[in-house]
Amino acid sequence: MNDRKIVRAIVFPAILGLLVLASAHASAHAAACAEAHAPVGAGDAKGMGKEESLVMIALKKEMQRTITKLKNAGDAPLYFLAYRVYEKEGYAASGELGALKDPAYKTLSRTLDVEVRVGSPKLDNTHKVPDASEFATSDVSFGFDVALPVEDDEAAIRNIVWLKTDAALKAAQKRYSYVKANKELLVPEEDRSDDFALEKAQKYAGKKHALAVDPLKLEKTVRDLSRLFKDYHFLRNSSVDYYASRMRRYLVTSDGTAVEDGDVGYEIRMYADTVADDGMVLWLYDEAHAKDPSELPDRDKLAAMAKRMAVSLEKLRKAPPAQPFVGPAILRGKAAAVFFHEIFGHRVEGHRQKDESEGRTFADKINTQIMPRFVSVLDDPTAERLNKKLLNGYYRYDDEGVPAQKVVLVDHGILKRFLMSRSPIRGFKNSNGHGRCRGGHAPVARQANLMVVTDAAKQVPTNELKELLRKEIRRQKKPYGLIFDEIEGGSTFTTTSEAQIYNLYPLRVTRVFADGRPDELLRGVDIVGTPLASLENILSSGNDMETFNGSCGAESGWVPVSASSPSLLVKTIEVARQAKSHDKPPLLPDPLTLPKHSTPSADTQGGKR
Repeated sequence: MNDRKIVRAIVFPAILGLLVLASAHASAHAAACAEAHAPVGAGDAKGMGKEESLVMIALKKEMQRTITKLKNAGDAPLYFLAYRVYEKEGYAASGELGALKDPAYKTLSRTLDVEVRVGSPKLDNTHKVPDASEFATSDVSFGFDVALPVEDDEAAIRNIVWLKTDAALKAAQKRYSYVKANKELLVPEEDRSDDFALEKAQKYAGKKHALAVDPLKLEKTVRDLSRLFKDYHFLRNSSVDYYASRMRRYLVTSDGTAVEDGDVGYEIRMYADTVADDGMVLWLYDEAHAKDPSELPDRDKLAAMAKRMAVSLEKLRKAPPAQPFVGPAILRGKAAAVFFHEIFGHRVEGHRQKDESEGRTFADKINTQIMPRFVSVLDDPTAERLNKKLLNGYYRYDDEGVPAQKVVLVDHGILKRFLMSRSPIRGFKNSNGHGRCRGGHAPVARQANLMVVTDAAKQVPTNELKELLRKEIRRQKKPYGLIFDEIEGGSTFTTTSEAQIYNLYPLRVTRVFADGRPDELLRGVDIVGTPLASLENILSSGNDMETFNGSCGAESGWVPVSASSPSLLVKTIEVARQAKSHDKPPLLPDPLTLPKHSTPSADTQGGKR
C-alpha cells in the first residue's frame, strides 16, 4: 500500500476517497458490471425471457425459503434481504525487457454477499451509531464476502447461502438491539431521515460474455512490447502487462429485484521508472483498454506509447525539483478531472450529508452558488463513452438494483442535488442509481462518471489558455506559474476528525515564466488545498475534454470510476514538496550497457592476475 506506483497509503475512515490510475487492480475495468450496447432501462422485460441461470435459481429459492420461514424469527422483523454474487474470470501476463515475468495464467472465482436489514425502513440495524467500535464497518449489514463454488451445483451453492444468511441475520439482530439502546441515550441527529428507501423492483438478464483469449498471444505481446525498454539504459524498472477480464454479477432482493449482468475488458499497461541523482524515484504509466481485443492499438502505436514514456522520464530525471509555491496554474484535462473528483465529488456523495462524523461541506448549500457560473458538473453512469473513449464508471444498474441515472449536480455554479444510494437524506428521499460497492462491502453513494462542463463563452483554445496564464502571473506579480499535465491520482479527507483537505499527485509539471523565457520541466510536487477556496479560484476553461479512468477507494471498497474535464485556469494553487527516498541511484551501471558476451575479469571474480 505504500508503493507510489500503486496507491498512496490509506487509513480508513480518515481518508474516505482515494483515486488511482486504472492499474491499481487487475479487475478494475471489469468490475464496472456494465452491459454494453443497450440503453439503460431497455431489456427489463425481454431480458428475463432467456433461460435463467442456475446461480439465479439457487439464490431465488434460498431467498424465498428465508423470507417465508424467518421473517419474524427474531426480536426485530426481517424486512429486506439481498444476495449479491460476483463471478470473475481473468487472464494476465507480464513481461520485462523482452522476457516473461509472469506467464499467462487464468483466475476464476465466485463470491457471495448477504445483506440483511431488520427493524423497519425508518430505523434498522445499519443505522449509524457513534463509537460503535465493537461492530466492524463491513459487518453493519452482512459481513465479509464468502467464496461460492465456481461450478453450477445448486445444492453446493444453496448450502453456503443458507449458512451465510444465518450468520448475517444473527449479527443484524444483535446490532439492531445496540442501535435501539443508543437511540435512547444519545442526542437526536440533525438529519433524522429514514435508514432505507423503498424502490421499484427491477428485472433484467443481460447477454453473457465470453473472453476471447489466446494465452500464447498474450505472452508474445508482453515480450515484444517490454523489449522496447531495453534501449533506455537510464530506466530502473519497466514492465508491460496484458489483462483480459470478465465479470458476471447476480443480484436478488426480497423486494423483487432480479438483475444479472456483466462485462468484459482487455487492457495493456506499461510502466517505467528511473532515479534522479538526488534519489527521487520518478515513474510514468500509460494504458490502452477496449471491450474487444481487436479495438486495442496496433503494435506501432503501442511502441510509440512506450517511447514517449521513456523520453519523458529522461527529461524528468534531469529536471530540477519543485519548490513550495502559491500562484496561478493550468490544470490540463486529466489533472482538472482528478481535481474535481477529490475536492467536489466525494463531498456530494449522499450518505456523507447525514453522517455527523463527516465534514458535510455542502450539506446545507443546495441552491447556493459554490463555483463560477460558467461551470456545471454532472455524473452519468449511463454514458459508456465520451469522445469515443471508454468510461470506467459505466453501468446499467447499481449494486442495489436501481437503474443508473444521469445526475446534474451543479447547474451553472449552483448546487442542485447529491449522488444518492438507497440511504435517504434530508430533502432527497430516493436513490438516483449511485449505490455502489465492491464484494465484501455494503453499498453507499459513490461517483461513477463525473463530468465537468463549461460554457462556450468561457472556453478558449489551449494555447490561448497559456497566454491567459502569463497575464495572470503578471497581474499577481509572481515569478512564474505552473501547468499540471500527467497525474497519478489523488486523495481527500472528509471527516470532522481531520482537516478538510485534498492532495493531488502530478507526474509532469511545467514552470511557465511571465517574461517569455522557455518553459521548464519540474519534478517532485504535490498539489494541496481546501475544497471551498479551490472551487472559487477557477478563472477560465479550455475547449478540450480529457478523461481520467481509474479506481476509487472508500468505505464501500474499490469501484471503477472516470472523471472528465476541460483544462482549467485557476487563480491560485498551492504545491508542496513531494516525499523522496534518500537512497542514492544504483552504484553499478545498468547491465544492459555492458558489451554483449562480456565476462568478469579475474579481479572482479576475486582471482589473481
